[in-house]
Order: sequence, then structure tokens, then C-alpha cells
Amino acid sequence: MIISCILGIILTAQQPIPPADNLVITKNGIHVTTIKQEDFSYPYTDLPIIDAKKYNQFLDNLDKHFSIKPENATINSNGEIVGEKIGAQIHRQAFTEQLYAFLFSHQSSKLEIPMLPVYPKVDSELLSDISSMRIGRYVTSFNQGNKTRTNNIDLATKAINNYVIFPGETFSFNKVVGKRTASKGYLKAPVIVRGEFSEDIGGGICQVSSTLFNAVDSAGLKIIQRFSHTRKVPYIPPGRDATVSWYGPDFVFKNTYKEPVLIRAKTLGHLLIINLYSSELIEYNPRKVPNSRY
Repeated sequence: MIISCILGIILTAQQPIPPADNLVITKNGIHVTTIKQEDFSYPYTDLPIIDAKKYNQFLDNLDKHFSIKPENATINSNGEIVGEKIGAQIHRQAFTEQLYAFLFSHQSSKLEIPMLPVYPKVDSELLSDISSMRIGRYVTSFNQGNKTRTNNIDLATKAINNYVIFPGETFSFNKVVGKRTASKGYLKAPVIVRGEFSEDIGGGICQVSSTLFNAVDSAGLKIIQRFSHTRKVPYIPPGRDATVSWYGPDFVFKNTYKEPVLIRAKTLGHLLIINLYSSELIEYNPRKVPNSRY
């Protein structure tokens, strides 16, 4: 069978010459694993017909170990664009064609894993184009003395910063920020549960979702889902909050414009600042939203 799910690249100076019915898989010339025809063929047949389930599991393992995720271009704290990074993934079609060539004719006893480049959705050119025109903004304040709540606000703010919503796409706060867990650095802080104050992991992030909601609303984007707290919160005008919970409410909006929209979010001292940007070519319909104190 396949060598233990490709536990890693086996560094060896020399590899023994395999029998003719074996196919050595390499990456950058380094031995990865050795496969046989029967590893993927259906039993009780001499025909080289691949069992798709076994074969796809094998390719999934290769992808898991050797694929590289692309990285979007971003804007750093100094306002400078940090370039994107191109990723890579297994070229499945090319791999399959070479495997079949081995099965049918034993043309080669080695197969170098073919790779395909994977380009990020947001490159430097796009980011430069959509970072010039501000279409929405909102600012709220928080108590820096509450260290746990401040920590959670910082983490959620960083999670949405530099996020780009393309035309027709929806933004889900829960999906983008992800589950708020201790392993991600979130701490227990005050939250409102069923109208009562309590403490839970991630307390304070509703200020981020609420500030984002008002920035989004001021830009005239379409609100898909938004819920208010059951009690008044001090950081936002009444009725202008957007409560979120991993197993409950979410804040969701849609980019109905013809240009991508960029979220720029940061904390500055006791202020949470969220700006929305797009291309200078955008035709948008801003809305007047109740002012915060800032």
C-alpha cells in the first residue's frame, strides 16, 4: 500500500532501483513515496482501471503536504502595499496523464509531482486601484483600561482589515472573523446574553461588528442580516448596533456595486476606526447614518 500517507519528504542520498511495476513519486527530485498498480486498481481485473475514490484520496494527501496557499496583497500600518504571494497546487490532470502512461506502457519508473501556480484574488495592482476612494466610515470609542475586551476588539479588527468584497459577493462577519476561541487569543469579557450581562470568550467583538455595520450602511451597501442587542450598548447610538455570536446572530452584507470594496479597520488609542474604500470609478449611493461622538 501507499507509504503511510506521505509522512514527509524522506531525505536519502540514493534510492534503490524499484521493480518495473513500481512508480517512484518525487518532489524536486526527492523521493516522496512509491506506488504500485494495485494500489489504485479495482480487484479481480488485470486492466489498469483506477479506483477513483482511492486515487482522489491519494491526490488529496499530496495536496495537503505540498500545496501552498496564495497570500493576498495587503496594506500595512504605514499605508504601504505589501505584495501578494503566488501559491501552488498539484496539477491533477498532468499527474493523472503521467500515471496512466506508466500503467499502460511503463514508460517511466519515476513521476515528478507536477504543480500549478495559484494566484491570489487580491494583487498589488487591484489593491492600489481600490484604496483611493473612501465611500464609508465610522468611528467608535472603547475603554482601553478593560484589557480583555480591548484584546478581543483588536483581534476581530485585524481579522476584517484588508478584506476585499468583490461585486455580487456577500460578507459574513462570523465567517471572516471565525470562531472566537481561546486558542486564537480571545479572552473572556462582558457580553449580553438574553438581556443580561455575563462573561464569555470574545466579549467586545460586537463593537467591531456594530462599527462595521454603520460604515457599511453609510456606503449604501445592501444589509442582508443584522440584529440589535436586547439592551442598549454605550458605544453606539440606540438601534445602530449589530450583535454577533458564533452559534447565533451574524452580520451579513452584500456588495451591490460594480467595483470591489476594501475594508480598512484599525484601533488607534481608544478609538476603533473603520473605513471602506473602492475605485474612483465606483458609482455608489451613500446614506446618512446617526453620528457617533467621533
